[in-house]
Amino acid sequence: MDELRISNLKPFFLPDTGTAASGSIWFNDVSFRKGTNYLVSASSGRGKSSFLSFVFGERTDYSGNIYFDNREIKTLKKTDWQNVRKVNISYVFQGLRLFSELTTLENIQLKNKITEYKSQKEIDRLIEQSGLQDKRNEKTGRLSFGQQQRIAIIRALCQPFDFILLDEPFSHLDEQNIEIMTGLIIEELKRQNAGMLLCSLGYGYLFDYHETYKI
Repeated sequence: MDELRISNLKPFFLPDTGTAASGSIWFNDVSFRKGTNYLVSASSGRGKSSFLSFVFGERTDYSGNIYFDNREIKTLKKTDWQNVRKVNISYVFQGLRLFSELTTLENIQLKNKITEYKSQKEIDRLIEQSGLQDKRNEKTGRLSFGQQQRIAIIRALCQPFDFILLDEPFSHLDEQNIEIMTGLIIEELKRQNAGMLLCSLGYGYLFDYHETYKI
């Protein structure tokens, strides 16, 4: 997949009187290209998570169109979505969606068993670099939210992708851990020549962005 494109996108929760504004996601035609970093910023409750859920195909409560290359995503079948989420789009959810009764390693391996993308040695390296080696066999439900965020990021890196979606991925991390996790994401983006859509309250963190949009 080389391009994600939206056309006149409007969530149902927005009033019909809305109009296109410069640099805005809603009501505009916007293209996101592979190999390019994008920041989408907005205040809380403006629809950042909704936007990513639309792109990921989890929600359809919007008007307008979303295209993967030239294919409208509402034409995708269940098996198409399974493939898209396995090899084209990775996602760090704001709510993380970890399995609390599984360990750090088990949560990561569960994803990697589907994709077979990382070797165990590579997974071990990511866990160590993230400062989670002493939490490797700890159930994630017992860990802090910041530790869980690091696990969710590692898990998202354990698959091939053309685009990675990041929804407030560092909200509970200190500066040192933000720097570490940013470095791991950048490394994987370069390896896969992938694009990134990061949604935040306005913080750009340590990434270099090619374009910035607002919601």
